[in-house]
Amino acid sequence: MSPIRSATLAALASVVLAGTLTGCQFGDDEVAASPIVIAADLELSGSAAPMGKAYQRALELKVEQLNASGVLAGRRIELRVKDNRSDASESLRNIGDFSSDPQVSAIIMGSCNECVIGAVRTINEKRIPTIALATSDAVANPVAERRYVFKLGPNADDNASALASELIRKNVRKVALLRSDDDYGREGATALQGEFDKAGIRLLREATVKPTDTDVSQQIASLTARKPQALVLWTSPEQAALAATAAHDAGFTGSLYLDAGAAGDLFLGESAKATERATLIFTQTMVIDDVIATTPAKAARRQWFQDYTARFGGYNGGSSFAADALQLIADAHLRAGGPADRVNRNGIRDVLETSQLDGLSGPIRMTPDNHSGLMPQALTTLVARNGRWRLAG
Repeated sequence: MSPIRSATLAALASVVLAGTLTGCQFGDDEVAASPIVIAADLELSGSAAPMGKAYQRALELKVEQLNASGVLAGRRIELRVKDNRSDASESLRNIGDFSSDPQVSAIIMGSCNECVIGAVRTINEKRIPTIALATSDAVANPVAERRYVFKLGPNADDNASALASELIRKNVRKVALLRSDDDYGREGATALQGEFDKAGIRLLREATVKPTDTDVSQQIASLTARKPQALVLWTSPEQAALAATAAHDAGFTGSLYLDAGAAGDLFLGESAKATERATLIFTQTMVIDDVIATTPAKAARRQWFQDYTARFGGYNGGSSFAADALQLIADAHLRAGGPADRVNRNGIRDVLETSQLDGLSGPIRMTPDNHSGLMPQALTTLVARNGRWRLAG
């Protein structure tokens, strides 16, 4: 067994085994062997399908790895997936079905902000612990109204701070912003303006795109007409690629800066030429093959990158968030304890609320006051070189 594989399994065991020692006291072998059922409401069709399918692949791979690891105290994870078609109404029906099933321990929701926000009432009423992979801060805030909802992914304030720091370092003083016309886009615009005001960076113009837009050329033409030094793209990965191509075709010679929500595939494909030398704020796992694995956590991230790439022929940045969400729920299920004949959802929620994990995405810390656990130090600066993302510097 390779040193990296050994370190990976050791890191995995340290996370899950702590829970098995405290939470699995069963008197009935049949009950003890019952599966840990985790549901997933994902965008497998519709406008957000590329990311939803990446999440599904990540969840299936992580389930396979955990079930083979031998650290689940004789249990196995069973994943139940439904397609919400990138539609909040369909998502709400899925959440209703999942939460009414007494076997389901918790739910993982995908990238649709409106889906999560629209399901909050049902999630709270059914008391079903839910980890969302959506980007909007409104997914997990205010915490008093989101007791059963947690968020795993970059936060707007952290993204804006890291992005502004990079603009300052490059001495960029005039920028234009293309953002999504949704909660995350509005949060990003507010956070960026606050950082720009502090740094003396001038926002020349701002334009928006609807999540379903497949042509952003008019917005890009409007933004580049002001001749900014840099164009900031705060959109989905698909729209960021469209915007980069439109800017390139329009003859824009300034720099491109992408927030973490725009991160998608490692390899840039058709947009490679347009995104060359673009800057992306994201987690280190996206480029972990550029990093020396000096700790068990880094070794685990490198192994995850290699396993995902070997299985699917490429890598998607969002995969680590999905895998970490499943890890957190599995650990919480084992630690929650409670009656052996039914799922202890309240106990799982309580464990999630104080979870700490040096995850595949980076350090994660949940608290009763903060249900969005990815720490700011998980973010780093990446740059597009020769058709893929690389660690900057």
